[in-house]
Amino acid sequence: MAGYKRLFNKATLWTWRRSRWISRYESSAAFGDAAYSSCRPKVCIVGSGPAGFYTAQHLMKAPQDLEVDIYERLPVPFGLVRFGVAPDHPEVKNVINTFTQTAKHARCSFYGNVNIGKDVSVQELQQAYHAVILSYGAEANRSMGIPGEDLAGVYSAKDFVGWYNGLPSCRELSPDLSCETAVVLGQGNVALDVARILLSPTDILKKTDITQPALEALMESKVRRVLIVGRRGPMQVACTIKELREMVNLPGTRPEMLPADFDGVLEAVQDLPRPRKRLTELMLKVALQLPAEKEQERRNMSTRSWGLRFFRSPLQVLPSPDGTTAAAIRLAVNKLEGSGEAARAVLTNEVEDVTCGLVISSIGYKSLLIDPSVPFDSHRAIVPNQMGRVQQAAGLYCSGWLKTGPTGVIATTMNNSFDTARSLMEDMDSGKLDVSTAKSGAQSIRSLLEKREVKPVTFSDWEKIDRVETRRGESTGKPREKLMTVEEMLQVAWT
Repeated sequence: MAGYKRLFNKATLWTWRRSRWISRYESSAAFGDAAYSSCRPKVCIVGSGPAGFYTAQHLMKAPQDLEVDIYERLPVPFGLVRFGVAPDHPEVKNVINTFTQTAKHARCSFYGNVNIGKDVSVQELQQAYHAVILSYGAEANRSMGIPGEDLAGVYSAKDFVGWYNGLPSCRELSPDLSCETAVVLGQGNVALDVARILLSPTDILKKTDITQPALEALMESKVRRVLIVGRRGPMQVACTIKELREMVNLPGTRPEMLPADFDGVLEAVQDLPRPRKRLTELMLKVALQLPAEKEQERRNMSTRSWGLRFFRSPLQVLPSPDGTTAAAIRLAVNKLEGSGEAARAVLTNEVEDVTCGLVISSIGYKSLLIDPSVPFDSHRAIVPNQMGRVQQAAGLYCSGWLKTGPTGVIATTMNNSFDTARSLMEDMDSGKLDVSTAKSGAQSIRSLLEKREVKPVTFSDWEKIDRVETRRGESTGKPREKLMTVEEMLQVAWT
């Protein structure tokens, strides 16, 4: 009974608030749809990747009939779903269909080509909206901090992934793939994506939305061996079983493991949690078991190889004789202190050099501060928050990697974004977030942008880009051929 009373009281409170907002505007001669819209609570989201769209999706379900505007620096939406998900994972990109439904909701608007922090400040957004949610992700690389990481032939996974996925800022990366061995530092899903793309038959890749320049470069690639290096052991590896299984089954390749890396693992595997246990058992099978006859034949015919290397930390990228390009990487051999997820990698005095002409660092992304008015923890590279509420900043929220750091998969981001949306709705219900005063929302922001000669891209503009990309892809048997420069995107959007 008490629960029904709480629900009734909340509904009554909301009805009273809503009638008060409407009555405030009924005297206006212009009252109607536009005026009714103006009395709704207004929320804006900065960033149109998974965090931004999942946050918007949950807010659309709020009983308060919120208006939600999504701002994006690029002319195109969807963030890492477009620019981060591997081209051979189209099923993961299907979430775009859900995001499109959200963007087309009558109370949701998309404004691309708007750089928050440059074109418009966060403080200006706060003046125009009842709440501002920062969801712009983690676009910077974590530095390895070792000698030689600036040599030619050394790339961040973020930039390498951006190159084959058509991120405009990575369009001219042009990685040198003329070497036989590549080393990927890190053992998360992104590291395995990079390794898989480097070794995949191009007959598979040419049916994906990989960019044409990347496809052509991979067709000419001389890379035949990829080592995926991690600081800790098999029981701490960061990838998921799905990604590892794809490597194991990758056509034309064979695994290359060091049995010594798995000493003691067989005895410990039974005590692991189920997901970790299944992943470790697959590694043990690949590393230690004799394959069946058919699998052995497949491996014997393979011309490319990949391997996980454990207990290794990068010390230095060694240069070529002329000192300009990567020729090898020096690795420290580690030992573990502790066990399980808490185990720490400790350097020993042993080192080893691995000859390679390509080094790709996949040790994580980090968020950047886009506006000096926003609280920011530079050490953790996140906005300090409690359940998405930015500390000491009323009406300011965050979701996604900016909230937690770059961890988890898209489903993790979905849950974290829903939590932020719930926090905002709770604050509205409790009165902690004041929505009783009318706000201008996008109307005043559009006016500011016009004065500053910034023209936003609407979602219908994006759909023009989408149609052009899809049409271009059809001619070559691909799902789409992405436009690769902001200039091209804007030209199509505004034609």
